[in-house]
Parts: sequence; C-alpha cells; structure tokens
Amino acid sequence: MWYRILKYALVGPALRLTARPLVSGLQHVPRSGPVIIAANHLAVIDSFLLCLVINRRLTFLAKNDYFIRPGVLGALQRWFFTAAGRVPVDRAGGNAATGALDAATAILESGGVWAIHPEGTRSPDGHLHRGRTGVARVAAATGAPVIPVALQGTARVRPWRRAHITIGPPSDLHSNDIRACTDQLMMEIQEMSGQQYVDTYARR
Repeated sequence: MWYRILKYALVGPALRLTARPLVSGLQHVPRSGPVIIAANHLAVIDSFLLCLVINRRLTFLAKNDYFIRPGVLGALQRWFFTAAGRVPVDRAGGNAATGALDAATAILESGGVWAIHPEGTRSPDGHLHRGRTGVARVAAATGAPVIPVALQGTARVRPWRRAHITIGPPSDLHSNDIRACTDQLMMEIQEMSGQQYVDTYARR
C-alpha cells in the first residue's frame, strides 16, 4: 500500500514534474511473472524514476545500514526504504554476495521484479562501467528474463531538461560464461544510453 502512496501521491508527482521522464519500450516489461530490470546508474533518483515509470512493483536490494539507524529518524528511514521497495541485505563479511544473490532469487521465485544497477554504484564520471556478475548469476539460476534499461539526463535534472528512459527487449543471455553474459548486457545498455564504456569497476 505505502509503495503505491509514495508512487502516486507523495514522491511520484514531484519527481514526474521535476524530471519529466520520457519513456520508450515499456511494452518489453512483462505484465506478470519474474523479471530482472538492469539499468545504468547516474544519480540518486535513478531507482525512484524506474519505480515511477514501470507499472509493476520493483524491489531493489539496499545495504542493511539504512535499516538499523536508531531513534525516530532511523524509524522514518526504515519506513521510507521499506515503502519504496527496498530489501535490506548485509554487505559485510564473506557471505555478503551470497546473501544478496539469495535475496534476489527469493524475489524472483515469488514472481516479483528485481531491479538492479549492475555497475554496483553510481558512475563517478558519467561513463558506463564494467558490470558486476550478479545479474547473470541470478538469471541463470532462476530463468528470469533480463530487461536492459538506459537512463539519460538524470544526473543533471533541470526544468528545461528531461530524463530519458529507454527500455530494451529481453537480453539473449544464452552463454554459460557468466562474465561474457554480463559484458553483453552492459553493451546493450551502452548502445541505448550512448555512454562511453570503461572496462573497470566504478568506485564507490
């Protein structure tokens, strides 16, 4: 319920007015069943824009730190991130990656939509950086289709600029080589976004 209230009454209208998102390719997102949304990452608002324009509830994995802050502000922060479709994941320790993949798999096995920025963090320079392999691993384990998405203009949203969101057809990730599948996905995003590709991981 709170997800819809945030989307349609609280955050969504202001975000739509500010970013004026121009969207293409919505027909590529299945109306039901498990699906992975994989998008580039330029700004904090990227995930909120995706939630705004895609007509299904998206679930992102978020670091556990957002959910353990004490006090009233901590409670408000937990409420906001939960209402916005974030699921806490402990990124510390040796089992962090396994925990994240397990959480993503659970979302998909329940028929939901797992949304992720494969670069792992916002681009520090506007370029598209090397993708982490989690998307390909979860796709191989669940059989869920992967929908590549390109965001443009979100890092410098102004009243005279519009954010562009291009949603591509499902990626054809048939190779057993997880790294090759990840690289292919990033190239598909690069073709839609027009970003320069840098074959190094983006630094947090």
